[in-house]
Amino acid sequence: MASMIYLLFFFSMIVEAQSVEFIFDGFNGNEKNLTINSASIIKSSGLLRLTNKTRYAVGQAFYSKPIQMLDTSSNSSPNASSFSTTFVFQIVSPKGRGGYGLAFTLAPSNQLPGAAAEHYLGLFNPSNDGKSSNHIFAVEFDTVNGFNDNADSEGNHVGININSMHSESSMAAAYSETDHPDRFRDFMLESGNPIQAWIEYDGVTKLVNVTIGPMGKGRPPRPLISYGVDLSTVVKDNMYAGFSSSTGEKLSSHYILGWSFSTEGAAPLLNYSLLPIAPIFEKTSSPFRPSVIAIIASLCGVFTVLFALLLLRAVYMKWPRFEDLEDWELDCPHRFRYQDLHTATKGFKNSEIIGVGGFGAVYRGRLPTNGSEVAVKKITPNSSQGLRGFTAEIESLGRLRHKNLVNLQGWCKRNNDLLLVYDFIPNGCLADLLFSRRNNFVLSWEQRFNIVKGIAAGLLYLHEEWEQVVIHRDVKSSNVLIDAEMNGRLGDFGLARLYDHGTTSHTTNIVGTIGYLAPELTRTGQASTSSDVYAFGILLLEVACGRKPVETSDFILTDFVIESHQMGRILGAADPKLNSAFVVKEMEVVLGLGLLCSHPNPKTRPTMREVIRYLNWEDKLPVIDDLGSCDSPCRSKRFMGAVSTEMITSSIDIGR
Repeated sequence: MASMIYLLFFFSMIVEAQSVEFIFDGFNGNEKNLTINSASIIKSSGLLRLTNKTRYAVGQAFYSKPIQMLDTSSNSSPNASSFSTTFVFQIVSPKGRGGYGLAFTLAPSNQLPGAAAEHYLGLFNPSNDGKSSNHIFAVEFDTVNGFNDNADSEGNHVGININSMHSESSMAAAYSETDHPDRFRDFMLESGNPIQAWIEYDGVTKLVNVTIGPMGKGRPPRPLISYGVDLSTVVKDNMYAGFSSSTGEKLSSHYILGWSFSTEGAAPLLNYSLLPIAPIFEKTSSPFRPSVIAIIASLCGVFTVLFALLLLRAVYMKWPRFEDLEDWELDCPHRFRYQDLHTATKGFKNSEIIGVGGFGAVYRGRLPTNGSEVAVKKITPNSSQGLRGFTAEIESLGRLRHKNLVNLQGWCKRNNDLLLVYDFIPNGCLADLLFSRRNNFVLSWEQRFNIVKGIAAGLLYLHEEWEQVVIHRDVKSSNVLIDAEMNGRLGDFGLARLYDHGTTSHTTNIVGTIGYLAPELTRTGQASTSSDVYAFGILLLEVACGRKPVETSDFILTDFVIESHQMGRILGAADPKLNSAFVVKEMEVVLGLGLLCSHPNPKTRPTMREVIRYLNWEDKLPVIDDLGSCDSPCRSKRFMGAVSTEMITSSIDIGR
């Protein structure tokens, strides 16, 4: 009996150790519960200040007790524990923009020695950034872009980071409106106003939700980010929860006003009336009396208003006015000044053109505001299809954020001038790298395999992981851009369509590119995720074989691979430029998966989630049969004959 009582007591102690819950409505008197490092201090007002306006400062603050984050009670692999946290933060910047932001983090230690300032936010440094041995989960509230770039630019985004400052998922800072949950309102992280954040991880569904909003206005109805990740591969048994922040040449004071955390359910509610508020302006001494200062300030204010009115009148008379914003423009990313884009592209000079397509031309540019390189797509004026493509890209790509998608930085609309601004992708498009014979360049198999895995991940995000279903409708090698690290990024969303999960697309017009169009499109005209999968299958064959989908009227790529497969020598279809320098099982799975994805029957094609599992060797590729006989007219040739070029809309390639 005594041993039984001891075991029950021991078990209760284990359960108690696994559950953690705390709340700080301000931090006065809680010094013993926090481990504070570097520049961080607790002020007499109860504020936890991570950094002040000191250059290249790092500040960290962790809950002093370790939190058991792995559930090892079952016989199977340990699961990461669910947790919920909410906190209020305030970023106070000097006049103009500051930097660099702060991050909530789970780390294996309450000290991170050697962590760097600036973009590293006091979490990593150049030597350990990206290493799985870090075991760090972080949600960053970043005010400066430019990590791994030469120039800093305005950031103002929220991101989920795993062992690296490269965000697995990120979104511009915004919150959903109470009356219109699908509408997100942008706001500035470094406005100086208190901002509340909610972060939850569900250990069962493996989903992280991040929500932000102004303090005191209630929790927004929809998360800003919902990202699937299994933290059991990231965290250790015991972890420390806390915050980290940094400055650089750009300066800000980063404050935490209140914080609660729980592994038992929803984090406890903060009492806003008890929270301290950081001063937006720092106090300065002055030799003048308050009355003199008031008179001087009043006179300055009057002169400033008069000068501003005169300046506005001059600008209004000199420059053409922007058109009134339409409904689709309200929730879009940054709107650029036409003059800045005109300067960036040297007046849209022909020598700066890096791509031409059905909607217009793409120019390489360098922004005069910060010197960063961009790609500027200029839509052909007076084109109804061009306007549809322009709005489609803004409405879809404008809010999408994934490392394997081209990032839309912003847009400009002035009268008939329609301009889209993207990240500049230095290595151009995949089609050029596959088929260019310049300098005898050959894309290696390792690079090709990595590229198709990246594009598969991007399509999975579009089809299943974003808040709506996005059908790209123009997946092809000339729309796959290759960044500086040779990663594939899917671009050109001018033909994309969105619809809600659980519903069906109502698109009925045939658009796309010959050679990539799924056969069912000629019968119904109804695009779907399955038709994107078909185009991805053609892309897989293109990458593996080094040949275009349609080279002549007598050569259709799918027929060529089918014939090789039926004759038992599918490896004979591999790109001869590789000189057999490839991993055989990888080449076999890419060719086989290409045939499976481009199967004439949509029901036979896999989903992009299944494609990912095949490429990661998590599932075995099924036996491929019923592909048609090449002794009779082949499926591709029958399909090609049914589509006229007038039915096809091409897209623009962005690259060098």
